Amino acid sequence: MTTRTLISTCLAMTLLLAASACRSSGRAYHDANMDFGSIRTVAVMPFSNLTREAAAADRVRDVFSSALLATGGIYVLPPGEVARGIARAGVALPTSPSVEEVVKLGSVLKADAVIVGVVKEYGEVRSGTTASNVVSISAQMLEASTGKVVWSGQSTKGGVSLGDRLLGSGGEPVNRITEEAVDDLLSQLFH
Repeated sequence: MTTRTLISTCLAMTLLLAASACRSSGRAYHDANMDFGSIRTVAVMPFSNLTREAAAADRVRDVFSSALLATGGIYVLPPGEVARGIARAGVALPTSPSVEEVVKLGSVLKADAVIVGVVKEYGEVRSGTTASNVVSISAQMLEASTGKVVWSGQSTKGGVSLGDRLLGSGGEPVNRITEEAVDDLLSQLFH
């Protein structure tokens, strides 16, 4: 193998590895017995926040709710209505309700499903002297009549790419990365 071929092969493998490490889609679970076409009204619960960014969960929930509503197939209850329903149903921990609380909340809100989510990463990540934004979220859809998980997905978008390292760019804005991660989640839901 010539030096030129070896360098070309190493460069190609590095590019593939860097591209796959920076942008990933998680695996999704779909309940095979669930008729997703019957879901018309959804309550998106406050997301759990595992990041240092205090407003990350609220920001991701807002983007998720807007994108889900924009699909046109599902009505997403407004956050204020969901908050009133949480209070009326006596949900102790809105970020992770029990099966009984999901059923009661679904009845109070007249929702077909409840969505819960977790923001695992949000904001700047560094690699050496290069910084970029990353967003990692997971979500679950719970059937309101039973409290059973009928869909689960996860997505991580952003991160420091080879282009960021070579060109010194800061990557995309965190809101754009959030939209990409949410779009990926919704594509997993509606596949």
